[in-house]
Amino acid sequence: MDSNKIKGLELSRKYFEEIYLPVIKSEFSEVFEKMAAGLAGEGSECFGFDDEISQDHDFGPSCCIWLTSEDYGKYGLNLQKRLNELPKEFLGFRALNVSEFGDGRRGVLNMDDWFFKFLGDMKAPENLYDWRLIPEELLSTAVNGEVFLDNLGKFTKIRSDLEKYFPEDIRLNKIATRCMKMAQSGQYNYLRCMRRNEIVSARLAETEFINETIHIIFLLNKKYKLFYKWMPKALKNLKILGEKTYFLIEELVKLPVGAVNRKFQIIEEISANVILELKYQNIVPRQLTSDFLQDYGPFVQNKIEDEKLRNWNPAMD
Repeated sequence: MDSNKIKGLELSRKYFEEIYLPVIKSEFSEVFEKMAAGLAGEGSECFGFDDEISQDHDFGPSCCIWLTSEDYGKYGLNLQKRLNELPKEFLGFRALNVSEFGDGRRGVLNMDDWFFKFLGDMKAPENLYDWRLIPEELLSTAVNGEVFLDNLGKFTKIRSDLEKYFPEDIRLNKIATRCMKMAQSGQYNYLRCMRRNEIVSARLAETEFINETIHIIFLLNKKYKLFYKWMPKALKNLKILGEKTYFLIEELVKLPVGAVNRKFQIIEEISANVILELKYQNIVPRQLTSDFLQDYGPFVQNKIEDEKLRNWNPAMD
């Protein structure tokens, strides 16, 4: 195998199966019966987006061993000590290179602490208002990567609950807000800023429109949005409007500042595509004829069943 072509997830799986697993099964059989193992959490390799550039920090042969709080207290220290004695280099890769802020992502981990870091709780949210508190990027981080084995089933169960996605009321509220913000930044303020020759303001409006556009495409696909660095890459892989929107945005950012008419055409084309999809998913009435996304936000918000959330300002998450 060409070690230069191997992705972090595959490297992690092989390292676990060939280096960690035999030792754990033979020397920590009581841990093996109740542990989960895999690679998930922070890092481009957990999303499958790692490349040669990624290998300069927080990259190398490693994986996560998740234990319950009880087992972590009972076995964690000794297990980690034993794993530290195993070979650090594997398939031509040097030992895991941990950056200043990358510690605690790999090795023997307390699964309750691991979930708490992303969710603020040790389980999936149980009501709408708990769901609203969790940043979407953290939800995507909690469900990424791969679980190689889960003999207890607890870790996988929590991830499965998260993978069911937002309650529909939360999704609708987020879509309503994206409609309002896309309209405000792209369809309205971008052109006004350029007419005033406020180039910096126009760029900020354009950037906000792009960010909100990518977010709404994730919402229409029922996928959690990622950290901004990986959002465009993930956008391209989404089934609903993903690739089409990606290339429109790519053209938008590559155009010179003065290409105002073409930039605005792209903004309007993206907005029209979103409106069509909102109608296709029966999120807004199909008889609406407006091409301004702001007109659709209140209709989306009014579909929310929870009265308190429905009465929330649609322009606010």
